[in-house]
Amino acid sequence: MFPILRKEINSFLSSLVAYIIMALFLTGMGLFIWVFPDYNVLDYGYADLSTLFNMAPYIFMFLIPAVTMRSFAEEKKGGTLELLLTRPLTDWDIILGKYLACFLLILFTLLPTLIYYASVYVLGNPEGNIDSAGVFGSYVGLLLLAAVFTAIGIFASSISENQIVSFIVAAFLCFLWFTGFSALASLSATGTWTYLMGQLGLEYHYNALSKGLIDSRNVIYFLSVIALALMATRLVLESRKW
Repeated sequence: MFPILRKEINSFLSSLVAYIIMALFLTGMGLFIWVFPDYNVLDYGYADLSTLFNMAPYIFMFLIPAVTMRSFAEEKKGGTLELLLTRPLTDWDIILGKYLACFLLILFTLLPTLIYYASVYVLGNPEGNIDSAGVFGSYVGLLLLAAVFTAIGIFASSISENQIVSFIVAAFLCFLWFTGFSALASLSATGTWTYLMGQLGLEYHYNALSKGLIDSRNVIYFLSVIALALMATRLVLESRKW
């Protein structure tokens, strides 16, 4: 797994893709938090980072598929996947190596946003007048959501050798899993069905973590979706033997 992880990270850092993605995300979030009217903290009047955590999932729906789309699609198109599979590596070594490399890139992209937290912390009246527990829970939720989107992106990349197709499929699946169940729940007139349907979606569990309470049920849900997406990826790779 670690040779694949090193290979993928070196590949990211030797190209402009990683730096462009980081710059686009940080610039976009910076504009929403500090510049755009009706969204920025200064106009809002409260020491709050809700703009970051409300907008980031929708940006991740496009940013993360852009990171993951090349993972397997590029290997397939270049004919190097077969060579990679002949090495003394298991399917899980390859999948987890690529998955962790993509997730680490997203993690490094998120780290600079801590500057936003420090800035709002100082700007609070009095200083420190910010819901730190809510911010911490939101960061945990955002990292778990990024991990899920990365797993979905890896799966989408494994089913096609065309990177654009992988990007579109990943973006669609991320959007569907995040908002689709909530949309279906809103169409239901039965309270119990609405509640159960809403719980199947990522948005429900992400919002629950954003309240600052780290509930093990929400964490287990995210980990289960990640495991499901990675097992689906392994199934796709194993299909070469059929």
